[in-house]
Amino acid sequence: MAGTTVADDGLVEQSFTAAIATAGVSESDDRYPAMLDHVRRTMGQSKITVFRALLGDEAAAQRANTEFRRHYEGLVAAGHCAPVPGAEEAIRLLRASGTKVALTTGFASGTQQALLDALGWQDLADLALAPGPGVRGRPFPDLVLTAVLRLEVTDLRRVAVAGDTPSDILTGLRSGAAVSAGVLTGAAGRDELLAAGATHVLDSVASLPTLLGVPS
Repeated sequence: MAGTTVADDGLVEQSFTAAIATAGVSESDDRYPAMLDHVRRTMGQSKITVFRALLGDEAAAQRANTEFRRHYEGLVAAGHCAPVPGAEEAIRLLRASGTKVALTTGFASGTQQALLDALGWQDLADLALAPGPGVRGRPFPDLVLTAVLRLEVTDLRRVAVAGDTPSDILTGLRSGAAVSAGVLTGAAGRDELLAAGATHVLDSVASLPTLLGVPS
């Protein structure tokens, strides 16, 4: 969602900075730049997985993840949250055409719900999914495949995935989706998305209905 349908505006990095402070790492710490670079390179992946890789200790990773959620959800509740222009309209257009839409994220389910509540998107999509028990986060294919099962999609060749990170692209490719499109409203540039194997690169998710042949 962040970077694809929801404008990020630095909220993830702000929340990471607050979270990593629970492990004694400040912005002036020599370790901070490499950690921030890792966060940028793994945008789209499950946040607890990122903290486990950075900290190598489960208790420390859980503390950082809890603080990340607290800080990010606080920013969202304070109004620092906006949709990517045209994203809501694109989703409504897709659904009106009979296309089923799932919103997926690397955030915890509670953080995803905070975003949906802040934007008034509780009923915008057919399904909202986050990593959890039995559903691994990106770049594993689980989020797409779980959406396929829950929405009773009959053919993976009729599935399209769109996202702003290489992890999104890999998730789509590994699931067998016919379209794994990158968008340029978030973490990665055109070259990164193409290097990850993107089947298409769009300026925004607002262009997705046109790509899929949905009349406006």
